[in-house]
Amino acid sequence: MLKLSEKYSARPSAELPLLFQRILQNTIRDFFRRQKVRSLWTTPFSSLFGAQIDDSADPLETLEVEDDSKFSEPPAEQLERSQVLAFIEKALETLPARQRQAFLLRYWEELDVAAAAKIMGCSQGSVKTHCSRATHALAVILKKQGIKL
Repeated sequence: MLKLSEKYSARPSAELPLLFQRILQNTIRDFFRRQKVRSLWTTPFSSLFGAQIDDSADPLETLEVEDDSKFSEPPAEQLERSQVLAFIEKALETLPARQRQAFLLRYWEELDVAAAAKIMGCSQGSVKTHCSRATHALAVILKKQGIKL
């Protein structure tokens, strides 16, 4: 309702129900996309620990997520997953600003390389480099803490 009143208050009242429904659908879709990305990071991170990845390929684009994986788990596993996610978020704070920015834009916000490059004001190659370095740094941090996902 707030988005509707802030952005579209000047529109005719006949258009408001359709606009509200579209805003609601997009908000719900965004929520589930973010949940998918967050559940992605808590499961297959261990596959990156020992893997030799060349810098031109983006290893995160090859990972798959199980459908409804978060909701079919017992409560104890959900708690453990949320604790690991909280640790990953703390580990993100230790990354250099550009790496953190590239990582969050690409994998938390699900932007493509071109969009992230435009927002960051750099080339697409720089975004890929920052994302790769951030991924490797996070893998090392998690491995040092003994987190095996």
